[in-house]
Amino acid sequence: MPQTILANARLILPDNVLTGSLVIEDGVIADIRAGADVPQGALDMAGDFLAPGMVELHTDNLERHMRPRPGVDWPHAAAIIAHDAELAGCGITTVFDAMRVGSVVSDGPDQDYEKYARELAHELIDLRNEGALRISHLLHLRAEVCSETLIAELDEFGPDDRVGIISLMDHTPGQRQFRDLSKLAQYVQGKYKLDDAAFDEHVSRMKALRDRYGDAHEAAAVEVAHRLGAVLASHDDTTPEHVARSAGYGVRLAEFPTTPEAASACHDHGIMVMMGAPNLIRGGSHSGNVSAAELARAGHLDILSSDYVPAGLIGGAMILADLWNDLPRAIATVTANPATAAGLADRGRLQPGLRADLMRFRMVADRPVIRETWVRGSRV
Repeated sequence: MPQTILANARLILPDNVLTGSLVIEDGVIADIRAGADVPQGALDMAGDFLAPGMVELHTDNLERHMRPRPGVDWPHAAAIIAHDAELAGCGITTVFDAMRVGSVVSDGPDQDYEKYARELAHELIDLRNEGALRISHLLHLRAEVCSETLIAELDEFGPDDRVGIISLMDHTPGQRQFRDLSKLAQYVQGKYKLDDAAFDEHVSRMKALRDRYGDAHEAAAVEVAHRLGAVLASHDDTTPEHVARSAGYGVRLAEFPTTPEAASACHDHGIMVMMGAPNLIRGGSHSGNVSAAELARAGHLDILSSDYVPAGLIGGAMILADLWNDLPRAIATVTANPATAAGLADRGRLQPGLRADLMRFRMVADRPVIRETWVRGSRV
């Protein structure tokens, strides 16, 4: 590939913001030069911010494209391509596509947890191999311990699948994310149109699944993560005891701890804390749990995830920039820190020798607007 120079940019480096140029050769950052000059043949960034492309560790966005309406199962290849394009347009250059493993096959009015991950992963891998996708896709398997088929579904994945993260998901009613049953009732009854008696039956059914399968499923997910070399993540840790259990498994990433105590305990155990950008933008958790801003002020927030709104990732980072009065630190929550947590040493920072995965953005009416995205030096 020929040399590309992106000039007259505000480069967001790990420790400072520098007006300068970025030189790209063979898909990697070759040099960083100070100064606002625009050499002949360079691309003028017109003073816009230039930062590493964002790294998304947990997103439900693909499922939204697969089911754009209740009861509609959109063709998966089309959904993957649309999802990929949306993320590229939001400045995300690496994504760990979250796929649930662990299904509930028993009949019930509250169940739509059929198996889907293995087939979807095959389709994603095929599109990736065909060069149909703009950004880098890896797998994040969400291991639902409160299910019936987790072990069998996990066994369908192997070393060639690029499983980067396996998270321990426990949605048993009355604990973790839904320790407040009124919040769970609001969600479940609204989704499935259940009356109070049917909701009570749902709670009993899910608790029975946890009692029957939970411990064995948790142990299996930990074993598979270690066997595949995937980062092990916890989900919705609520108490210091939850965190200690996670640490004992070798967890390196905590997704959405629900209390300040859990987030603090994560840092005590050397576990990085991830919170949702929608929580930050909306001013709180939709489940009534701890706010991301509270953890940020306490110094207990390391990583942001777009969760269910890809465009929210850069917006959340800029809120942190204002809260901390530190733009490089804020940008690191969506670039360097998630890359580190996922074991990706080749991206996430503007540094010679790393991948030229980049995003260009500017502030418009106090909001960040993505202008361009590059993956391995090619604009996508």
